[in-house]
Amino acid sequence: MLSEYNPADVERALRDAPPYAPFPPAADRAAWTAVRERLGAEATELIASAAHLSAEPIASRPASLYLDWLRNPTRDEHEFDGTLTVRRTRLAHLTLAECLEYDGRFLDALLDTAWSLCEESSWAHPTHVRGLPDLDRPVIDLRVAMTALELAELDYLLGDRLDPLLRKRIRREVNQRCFTPFLTRHDYWWMYNTTVRGVNNWTGVCVGGVVGAATYLEDDPARLAELITRGARSLDEYLATFDQDGGSSEGPGYWSYGFGYYTIVAHLVERRTGGQVDFLAGARLGQIARYPLRTVLSPDTYVNFSDCDRRVGFSSTHLAFLSRHLAVPELMTLANRQTPGRRRDQLTWGLRSLFWLP
Repeated sequence: MLSEYNPADVERALRDAPPYAPFPPAADRAAWTAVRERLGAEATELIASAAHLSAEPIASRPASLYLDWLRNPTRDEHEFDGTLTVRRTRLAHLTLAECLEYDGRFLDALLDTAWSLCEESSWAHPTHVRGLPDLDRPVIDLRVAMTALELAELDYLLGDRLDPLLRKRIRREVNQRCFTPFLTRHDYWWMYNTTVRGVNNWTGVCVGGVVGAATYLEDDPARLAELITRGARSLDEYLATFDQDGGSSEGPGYWSYGFGYYTIVAHLVERRTGGQVDFLAGARLGQIARYPLRTVLSPDTYVNFSDCDRRVGFSSTHLAFLSRHLAVPELMTLANRQTPGRRRDQLTWGLRSLFWLP
């Protein structure tokens, strides 16, 4: 049970932990030069994409976008997704390109992109806001948590190369939109199993994004300990959705999404506490990690529980990390069979695709 971790012990672990470095920051030129050399032409393509994106105007996100969902409920969700994701794709490509090149060429474009994200009234999807955002009652949904982690990892990777007021703004926005409501409210349906509704993959993603961002941005060990242990309580609820053999009725695609962010936050918390808090310890986690192996029917085709599609492309990055961390070699075999995806369009997985290699 993750709930066995109490804030006092976690705070002590945080204070005793060595300097936090879950990945090499951009200033570690030996590490990033090695990445660039290994990527070869792929690095050149990523840098060229960043150069192209930096010359493009930042996509508008008007207030009427939220109201459009109420006025036009039959409109295609993917039409809105494009508006919501284009800034985050910019952030990912520009950040990784600056880490690879490290000559400041993309810093102004990064400033504009990150600042525009900070100026969005809500990072949530319009369907989850259901009207104009209420700034006094911020919604935390999948996109909010993911955006918080992306901005936190931008801040970590580039550090003092970013404008200090941008770094201050990132902390203010993530605290107001995520940390404070996460600590003070109980009305987010994905936090706990209740008589009204049970949790699902949202719990892994939302807790993973919020607590993951906190490991980078929250400087107060006592408050960070509260965030971690409150998140652990919710993650216990998420793990309870898996049966005794590690199976999930949500299907392999939702396993990839929810347990992907569970893996991310487990890694970050383990590093932030110097190995004293391990959310991946125990035989049960090994069973859950083997879920893709037990649902595969043929290459790229899986048992399609619930509304999960039978054609699933897993993150080779995620599978490779689990294979090494949990000593499950079959997951590495599966990782090497995955078709390369567009993970670098999202900073969180783009960063890991460079260091969690099959």
